[in-house]
Amino acid sequence: MSTAFFTHPSFLLHQMGSGHPECPERLEAIAEALEATGLIHYLAVQQARAASWDELALAHDPQYLTRLRERLEAVTQVVQLDPDTAANPHTLTAALHAAGAALQATEQVISGQVRNAFCAVRPPGHHAMRARAMGFCFFANLAVAVRAALRRHGLKRVAVIDFDVHHGNGTEDVLADDPGVLMVGLFEHPLYPFSGVPPKGGNMLNLPFPAHTGSQEIREAIRAHWLPALERYKPEMLFISAGFDAHQLDPLGLLRLTEVDYAWITEQLVDVAARHAQGRIVSCLEGGYHLHALARSVCAHLRVLVQAGGVSI
Repeated sequence: MSTAFFTHPSFLLHQMGSGHPECPERLEAIAEALEATGLIHYLAVQQARAASWDELALAHDPQYLTRLRERLEAVTQVVQLDPDTAANPHTLTAALHAAGAALQATEQVISGQVRNAFCAVRPPGHHAMRARAMGFCFFANLAVAVRAALRRHGLKRVAVIDFDVHHGNGTEDVLADDPGVLMVGLFEHPLYPFSGVPPKGGNMLNLPFPAHTGSQEIREAIRAHWLPALERYKPEMLFISAGFDAHQLDPLGLLRLTEVDYAWITEQLVDVAARHAQGRIVSCLEGGYHLHALARSVCAHLRVLVQAGGVSI
């Protein structure tokens, strides 16, 4: 079965101001790398649908959704929601399609239409809390899809894996103590958003690392903590918050991973999914702000997902 790749034109129109690191050029760099490597020819490229407001309410407070909708619909130029997060007239459309990509990917993976999926989305989602936009994020894209898998598609146990350099506080806020979820994460600490130690829920396994931690230490911690926990939990599906800003070249963090490490992490997760989850994985782009490092890392991640479907590259 194939690997689906979800995107949407609105993702390139969402802007948060000149010089902002979360920029359209991120997706353009990924697209160029997929073409240059030929990986694009192994992907089932699809245009993402929009999430409905009822679907977003699976993860967000209805009053928050009403307030945010009214504010974003009134935007006529770039406006700041907080010091890090801004919106322009295209932001609402992009955010709805970012969450919709995760939902559509989940539907297709669960139905068996595709084996796994990657959502190349903007804005990202793992900092969006139940009732607050923050950290470049408006909707908790992955958490919305997780809740849909559990409440609308009949799954009982899913795992969320977050390897962004920043703690996924929004995903954690939504899914803390959800009996159908095991969430494992790694992140630099202390670093924005200065959370995750201790985790918010008993179903969270967080691995905080000091600045300048490199490949060996992170791989050892994943082997010692993540993988045994995932084996015990036996998830029926894996959801990945795929942030690539722990790369050693990234300007927003100080961990020292490379694209080789992202391929290795993906291989470990593919093995877990093959044993317990019928290979089912949905991965959503989060961070990654050095354009070349981001593009190479996404290609490394996708190559492993494509090969998991039995395709030789």
